[in-house]
Amino acid sequence: MTRSEGLSGSGAPTLDDPLLALADDALVLSHRLGEWAGHAPVLEEELALANIALDLLGQARTLYAELGDEDELAFLREERAFRNCQLAEQPNGDFAHTMIRQFYFSAWQELLFGQLAELGQPLAAKAVKESEYHRDHAEHWTVRLGDGTEESHERTQRAADSLWRFTGELFEPWGHSPSLLPGPVGAVDWGALRAGWTERVTRTFERATLTVPESPQSGAWTAGAGRQGIHTEPFGRMLAEMQHLHRSHPGASW
Repeated sequence: MTRSEGLSGSGAPTLDDPLLALADDALVLSHRLGEWAGHAPVLEEELALANIALDLLGQARTLYAELGDEDELAFLREERAFRNCQLAEQPNGDFAHTMIRQFYFSAWQELLFGQLAELGQPLAAKAVKESEYHRDHAEHWTVRLGDGTEESHERTQRAADSLWRFTGELFEPWGHSPSLLPGPVGAVDWGALRAGWTERVTRTFERATLTVPESPQSGAWTAGAGRQGIHTEPFGRMLAEMQHLHRSHPGASW
């Protein structure tokens, strides 16, 4: 079956296609960041978050275009058909929570896209530059908030601890389609990805005077089944809001 034939020849991609997971990651996190519009602590940061959201939306659209109709993929799939990681769908919380979520995700995305670019995935070349900027922005705020006031430090540490359980899923290989790479998906070095990410987080947290949370491998409960279509409770509400207009006016055009 070719990618264009999709599921049962319907034109939809196979749900284990890695491109779909990466597109869903970008779309969902873009929407979460867009929720800050009109609510960011300062105007400069509102613009920065909007720009990052637009970058991620552009990534999602580019990836969806490789798979089928982007509107159908974004607005007409049910919750269990989305393959985004659970980290991306977590609510914004306070500003520190948003920045830690972004830092965890962007540090991972930058390393992953770097590997994919080296392996010959053309779509990753531009995305790695964007994710580097996203990571740098979130890293700056992680250090600024962690090493700031007593309250900002406490809030940032609390965010780091609460979101840590969603990071283990980032390093679990997913998908069985060779579409993402010139070779098998297994060509991604997941061990090196985890090691590089852990080193980046540890170094940044040291600068931010934050404590690296307990390792997911230590026996603590960890979340993570988004790649299999199992999502956390806030995702359903977010998806309903995101899809409402398109579903209310099917076939409408601007």
